[in-house]
Amino acid sequence: MTSASPKRRVWLRPSIAAGNAMQIAGLVLGCLLLLGAARARAAGLAVSEMLAGLLLIYLSCHAIAHWLVGRLSGIRFRCYTIGGTSKPEAWPVGLRWIMDHAPFFGVLTDRDSMKTAAPAAKAVMWSAGVTSSAVLPTLAAFWCTHALVPMSKVVFVFLLIWSVGTIIANLAGPRGDYFKARMTLKH
Repeated sequence: MTSASPKRRVWLRPSIAAGNAMQIAGLVLGCLLLLGAARARAAGLAVSEMLAGLLLIYLSCHAIAHWLVGRLSGIRFRCYTIGGTSKPEAWPVGLRWIMDHAPFFGVLTDRDSMKTAAPAAKAVMWSAGVTSSAVLPTLAAFWCTHALVPMSKVVFVFLLIWSVGTIIANLAGPRGDYFKARMTLKH
């Protein structure tokens, strides 16, 4: 038995410009779907638009938050990646397959830039991704409850629980972003 974690499957390596364009498009389309859900007359359509919009926001906010906060902190990046989750072992068997095949964005830092970056810059860059993944979809679901989208209260409670789990997993696991941020500040 080995303690090494499985390597993330990467399908594409878009440039920073292309990756930013794709994620911004995903965020905008996600918001437009939520607006459509709020205006939909049929409950089934509203729920479908809400779920699709929340999924797009979830998939599109993590890596671009790393990039944006990292760039503001002086860290350079090489490219984006698109592939399955970086932590398939963290998921139960039923969800593991889905998370391993979902199109998650990642962003690759420039090694020299990371070597010279201040610990605080690295820590806020690491923290930005998981924070956005926990906060943005949950806030979007909260907005849906105020827009009276059918089933939005259930989805909001689910995303609150999911976000707490995400934060805990990222604090505890050695491959979690908050864990990396803490270790960066320790050394």
